[in-house]
Amino acid sequence: MALKWSSEARVDLVTIDGAGGGTGMSPWRMMEEWGVPTFYLQCMAYYCAQKLASRGEWVPDLAMAGGFSTEDHVFKVLAMGAPYFKAVCMGRALMIPAFVGSNIEAVIKNRKERNWEKLPPTVSKFGASPEQIFVTYSTLKEKYGDRMEKIPLGAVAVYTFVDKLKTGLTQFMAGARSFRLDTLKRTDVVALTEDAAKVSGIKYIMDAYREDADRILES
Repeated sequence: MALKWSSEARVDLVTIDGAGGGTGMSPWRMMEEWGVPTFYLQCMAYYCAQKLASRGEWVPDLAMAGGFSTEDHVFKVLAMGAPYFKAVCMGRALMIPAFVGSNIEAVIKNRKERNWEKLPPTVSKFGASPEQIFVTYSTLKEKYGDRMEKIPLGAVAVYTFVDKLKTGLTQFMAGARSFRLDTLKRTDVVALTEDAAKVSGIKYIMDAYREDADRILES
């Protein structure tokens, strides 16, 4: 109904969230476990979008959320949902580096109110200054100059994390010979299990590109 009504209203963007949840009054099991798993939910949404498109109806741009945190997640979501899914939503994945960066800043500036007494080994092994800890700090300092002193390290950490996502996604896309997000397609991914192939309609890994293989072998 959400997609049908969004189609009739010509809504620009619909976000679909595969994470479990509810209101603050919801039972804990509902908050943690209930709901349709993200993979299945995206497959359902893809079916609906394809159905609307086959009837010549408006299909809003779709965004998928549901626990994504790495560049391969982004690649798979956009490829699996092509051409209808245009964005991947991240919440906690971006909040975590923000909190970590804030904790690092509290230690470096020796604030009284802080969560860490000292930098943990996972951080201190890179150094003790922002320039040493954050690989993108010098890039940002070159751009913002003296204003860097006013930029929270939580923001620097988020920027660094996003830069890592961008770099990794660029590498995946180069491997798939797709150099724009809108050129990703469903054949850029395969299903590793027969169940996943059945649910998604994406070819099982043992069948993917078999015709190409046979053509090569029989040539």
